[in-house]
Amino acid sequence: MWLFIQEEGYFYMKTKVYIDGQSGTTGLQIYDRIGARDDLELLRIDEDKRHDPAERKKFLNAADIVFLCLPDAGAVEAVSMIENPSVRVIDASTAHRTEDGWTYGFPELAKEQREAIKTSRRVANPGCHATGFISTVAPLVRMGILPRDYPVTYFSLTGYSGGGKKMIAQYEAEDRDESLSAPGIYGLSLHHKHVPEMLKMTGLACAPVFLPVVDDYYKGMAGTVMLQNRLLEGHPTAEEICGRLQDYYRDEHFVSVVPFGENAGTLYANELAGTNRLKIVVCGHEEQTTITALFDNLGKGASGAAVQNMNIMLGLDETTGLE
Repeated sequence: MWLFIQEEGYFYMKTKVYIDGQSGTTGLQIYDRIGARDDLELLRIDEDKRHDPAERKKFLNAADIVFLCLPDAGAVEAVSMIENPSVRVIDASTAHRTEDGWTYGFPELAKEQREAIKTSRRVANPGCHATGFISTVAPLVRMGILPRDYPVTYFSLTGYSGGGKKMIAQYEAEDRDESLSAPGIYGLSLHHKHVPEMLKMTGLACAPVFLPVVDDYYKGMAGTVMLQNRLLEGHPTAEEICGRLQDYYRDEHFVSVVPFGENAGTLYANELAGTNRLKIVVCGHEEQTTITALFDNLGKGASGAAVQNMNIMLGLDETTGLE
């Protein structure tokens, strides 16, 4: 399982990593973040054998860490192929995010969450829209500010790369539909696939009214929760909520809260594109509050988060390869 390398009289071990679904958007982004690292050995399956069950099974069982960048059914199938008990898995699909036996991969949620990721053999990477929602709502519920039965409303703006190769091709086609130049509201059934993890990881008693919006830019995300302060415990002001969130994330590297009033102008969803950072901006006044999470849907919302989780699982500085 370990590759030993001798360098200047010392031996060190390279961790073997396999990306199942390496040609998809998330898989390629993970490869971009770890491909040049000298502490990892990337196992690469031949392109013409990507769908060969026997070959996939060989690679899945030869790795120390496996990233699953597959549709839900494919992720479930891949896990069933793993017989080697030492293989550790990070699943980027929706398949296992609320499953027993899987650790949710948002380390900033709480100190115990980071410790659980560190020792887990099965980590479910968060959904991009869910990342923005959980980063703002979960602390408020945990601190007793947001009642569990609060009727939360959430909208989340994303770049088109979140839709994968097919959507990217539609947006970047020379003869594309003119309607793609305008924001597109989707998920109108209000049964978006990220809602179950939003509920489980925040502790809310009822699902938020959640509308995602895709727009004509490549990557970046802005997820906003809107609150009526009179319905919150203690009736805090927006500035007080900002202060409490700053305290909650004070020691975090990738998640930060902007001091109240510093971002009272316009927020742009692609501000943190290309990074693994997530920035929370609280606006409003005594009666109403908006809380916006800004991040990269392909970074902290997908592949960057997956690499951060891998670093934690390997006992490394979690910023390795992400700065």
